[in-house]
Amino acid sequence: MTAVTPDQAAPRSLTVPLDRFYQYQLSERGLSAHTQRNYQRQLDKIVDFLTARGIAHWQDVDADWVRQISSQAKRDGLKPGSIALRLSALRSFFDYLVLTEQLAANPAKGVAAPKQGRQLPKNLDVDEMNQLLEVDQDDPLSVRDRAMMELMYGAGLRLAELVDLNVRDVSVRKGDLRVTGKGEKERIVPFSGMAKTWVMNWLKVRNQLLKGPEEALFISKLGQRISHRSVQKRMAEWGQKQAVNSHINPHKLRHSFATHMLESSGDLRAVQELLGHADLSTTQIYTHLDFQHLAKVYDAAHPRARSTEASKPRAGKKNNSES
Repeated sequence: MTAVTPDQAAPRSLTVPLDRFYQYQLSERGLSAHTQRNYQRQLDKIVDFLTARGIAHWQDVDADWVRQISSQAKRDGLKPGSIALRLSALRSFFDYLVLTEQLAANPAKGVAAPKQGRQLPKNLDVDEMNQLLEVDQDDPLSVRDRAMMELMYGAGLRLAELVDLNVRDVSVRKGDLRVTGKGEKERIVPFSGMAKTWVMNWLKVRNQLLKGPEEALFISKLGQRISHRSVQKRMAEWGQKQAVNSHINPHKLRHSFATHMLESSGDLRAVQELLGHADLSTTQIYTHLDFQHLAKVYDAAHPRARSTEASKPRAGKKNNSES
């Protein structure tokens, strides 16, 4: 097999269809910039792989080549999740080539990604959440940070959904948010209690950070929409300040929302809607988080779960099985 040559230029017959694919993803499918960048990184690696092996046309890539791409990624030390992402990007690109009649069939369809261990989301318990959210400082940045954390935990938002919120998306009076989720899908999410209180507190001091017109709900000290990285950094810092034992990140607050809502309500469909999951199976992962909790509920509720002396035949009476 030909060795990879890093400085070998990829033929236009490989790169031009990719450029058209990226434009299609942006204009027709409305993929987020983050997903777009991930796909592009993976497909660039595949182009390097094919170029080094003398493949100049996508029509020459069959299922065997797709399996070799997967095997090479494994030899390069990629984790199963990263290999799955690489194959997913290639599958989507080939779907586009089939759609535009440049390929008759998708050669990546039948190639399975390596099996991944089931990665359960991590969450904070209620006491840890209360400890994290007891932010009593009243400077604008602290008020903003508590409002962000209260809202993420109170409404189960994704990081991108939180950052993308505009002031006009929030109805404090009705207690709901208009959220734009994955695939540009909008949903209405309720929020109340402490989340509502702290969003109102933030709106009262938000003008202190404004430098000019800005529609974003949460802004930085420069008066601009806060970045994903800044939210992650600030939440991690608050976890340390509040002496929470585990590392705090936005995903953990969303996962905690999902877990606590399911434990309290048991309503999987409602939690699915609140989280904005397209597939119920995505929400079901949260039902595996606390087996001990589920086991206690089962033992307490199921009429045949208890093994007590009361269930045994009383002395002096013959068991029916013996008659």
